[in-house]
Amino acid sequence: MASAAPIQNLPLFYQGIEPLNVTQHGNMKVRSVVSMGQIGKTHAIPLTVDEFTLVQRHYPIVFSIGENPIPMALMGLNEGVNVFLTDDGRAIDSSMYIPAYIRRYPFLLARLRPDSDELSLCFDPSANAVGDFEGEALFDGEKPSEATLAILQFCEQFEAAGQRTSAFMEDLLKSNLLMDGEVAIQPEGFEQPFVYRGFRMVDEEKLRELRGDELRKMNQNGMLPLVYAHLFSLSQMRDVFARQMQQGKAPEQVPQPAPATV
Repeated sequence: MASAAPIQNLPLFYQGIEPLNVTQHGNMKVRSVVSMGQIGKTHAIPLTVDEFTLVQRHYPIVFSIGENPIPMALMGLNEGVNVFLTDDGRAIDSSMYIPAYIRRYPFLLARLRPDSDELSLCFDPSANAVGDFEGEALFDGEKPSEATLAILQFCEQFEAAGQRTSAFMEDLLKSNLLMDGEVAIQPEGFEQPFVYRGFRMVDEEKLRELRGDELRKMNQNGMLPLVYAHLFSLSQMRDVFARQMQQGKAPEQVPQPAPATV
């Protein structure tokens, strides 16, 4: 299910990063990404805490495995399966919420020099969204165009949400509430359930056992509603599985060993 948080130098989906500047891109245009096939085949998408209340109604929210877990929306329960996007990365249902991580692509804010805190607006050149073709101008003379300013604002908002997400995850790890997740789905007509692991989730028993002052602190800093949004979202697991079945993307069932007899 949810893979470990990306550990490569480049973020998930990005094949390269190029800073946007008037010298190189002054006469270029920006257009929607023609094809996002890699996104259409990705089952776990990074999330920010700002999205939890919206995402919980559509996708399960889980946490990746590894030392530095991040929240992720499950758009499929198996590697390479996304039941909400087409093969080229377009939404099947326009009413579904699409995570900001996808909507941000191919742009992002990146630190170009390790000795500087300054973030620059960059893009993935392999996405073929910036170039000499029909689209919206990136620059108006020497100044960024309205389209570029809108992109920059969205990326800045995403960056701020990412910082809030990092703070939330730090508090969540300190609370020691995360546990290895497991879900078993028993569809009609199958002898054995489909068992999914490889993600982390909040331990409800530990949550119930928290002291009153700890719960009050979590409520005051806004952490508690986010935890419950995550827990409520887990009921979407069965819906995602049902979509996989309907689309013919359910995995072949591996026979389970017979229980030992005495």
